[in-house]
Amino acid sequence: MNLVLMGLPGAGKGTQAERIVATYNIPHISTGDMFRAAMANKTELGLKAKSYMDQGNLVPDEVTNGIVKERLAESDTDKGFLLDGFPRTLDQAKALDTMLNELGKKLDAVIDIHVPESILVGRLTGRFMCRDCGATYHKVFNPTKVEGTCDKCGGHNFYQREDDKPETVKNRLAVNVKSSEPILSYYKDKGLLQSIDGNREIDAVFADVKKIIE
Repeated sequence: MNLVLMGLPGAGKGTQAERIVATYNIPHISTGDMFRAAMANKTELGLKAKSYMDQGNLVPDEVTNGIVKERLAESDTDKGFLLDGFPRTLDQAKALDTMLNELGKKLDAVIDIHVPESILVGRLTGRFMCRDCGATYHKVFNPTKVEGTCDKCGGHNFYQREDDKPETVKNRLAVNVKSSEPILSYYKDKGLLQSIDGNREIDAVFADVKKIIE
């Protein structure tokens, strides 16, 4: 079962990815992990990627695509794989088709976990941290046991990271929506797109994921 998992930040993609990998025993292939492995192994493409990242530049598609292809050619993907964080652009989606074709593989489904943006803003802006010990909390999902007091160190000094603030989160979501729409349309036209309502309990979402896979 060869899958691509999509969803906006905060949609619960990471949680569902863990469950898919544990249940179906297929490798979870995320772009971050691939880059780290390629750089650690000092592969030619890994070193190229590192040179761009060290300068604070985006890694160009041909390098990213090459690293993805190298990973998909490994033997542990023979029974299937879960791609997460790739493709991020329409060009990458088309490149993925080409590389899978060359490897004699094909996608079975693209699963999009859909949650309304207003809900995602609430999920993503609820996070706050203890300035003294770094413990992370969430206003709704993981509040402190005693309001205003850190469970771990007893401190009262909390803050919110810049990228968790409402305006930043809204901008981040807008950028993600804009980049994901053409990819979702592309896979919809190919009959591969399966959209799931992610604004429910984790088990209910996973039940739908299983229906698609099985």
